Amino acid sequence: MARQAPPEEPPKGAPAWTATFGDLMNLLLCFFVLLYAFSSTDVDKFEAIAASMSKAFSIFDPGGNSVGEGDAIGNGVSQLSNISEMVSSMGKNTTGNSENKDYNEEGMGEETFESESFSKDDLSNGEETGQASDDSDQQADESQSADQEKEAQITDEQAKQQLEESGIKASEELAERIEESVNEEDLSKQIDIDFTSQYVSLTMNGSLLFDSGSAKIKDSAEITLGKVVKILEAYAGGTIEIEGHTDNVPISNSQFKSNDELSDARALSVFEYLRDNAELDPALIKHTGRGDYVPIADNGTPEGRQLNRRVEIRIYNQLSDIT
Repeated sequence: MARQAPPEEPPKGAPAWTATFGDLMNLLLCFFVLLYAFSSTDVDKFEAIAASMSKAFSIFDPGGNSVGEGDAIGNGVSQLSNISEMVSSMGKNTTGNSENKDYNEEGMGEETFESESFSKDDLSNGEETGQASDDSDQQADESQSADQEKEAQITDEQAKQQLEESGIKASEELAERIEESVNEEDLSKQIDIDFTSQYVSLTMNGSLLFDSGSAKIKDSAEITLGKVVKILEAYAGGTIEIEGHTDNVPISNSQFKSNDELSDARALSVFEYLRDNAELDPALIKHTGRGDYVPIADNGTPEGRQLNRRVEIRIYNQLSDIT
């Protein structure tokens, strides 16, 4: 039978893993020491916080303890079975009522609750205090709401003012470019240029475009309108509005029975010319007749009536709110 080899002797010294384990334990010890150092309580701050909480919320009586005082806790855990009975008796009248009694069993408190004085005196004082507090809160809410409305109103006014200023600036720049084109086309005597925060207006005298009492564009006016077409194609990027105006002299002929119809027809004639001769989107062109309701001069003089007989072409800028 073969002889069994003797067991090998283990290497001398501690196993290699013990060094790693020891380093890990040292690190854990340092970690918990640091945690303990960080968690040290500032006694002064804690007492100040506790006093502030007691004053603000009436949690504890001044100088009292949270545990050890009171009927339910200070006299032992054995009283917990009687808590529901004690709570049910709170606020009841103790005079002449067998259901309301002093709790003397196992050291329970001997004081009774005087519900009448509480309900009449303390409750009335509480109602007055609560009502005063509600009135004060309501006044504060109303004042805050008024301030918010005022701020919103100021903001809206500022936004409108900024939009107005931006619109005027845009129209002014557009009017300057159009005026240059009008001068180049030698139309300064036939067209008056004006602008607002929404549009630039090109005003042409009615006698330049139409015969008296007629809505048919004169052949001689087509040259002028052809130059206007070039200006509109160059600068009209949005809505164009055509308005026809007349003086206040009544008209009565076989074609038109009032100045309203005459102004409508003249605006329509200019629209049709632009539609047929200009590369403009007809959907962006409006036309309307205003009759003699929007005069720009005195209808009591021949000169004033001549100025009132006109056609206005309005080129709206990109900031206008017209749709």
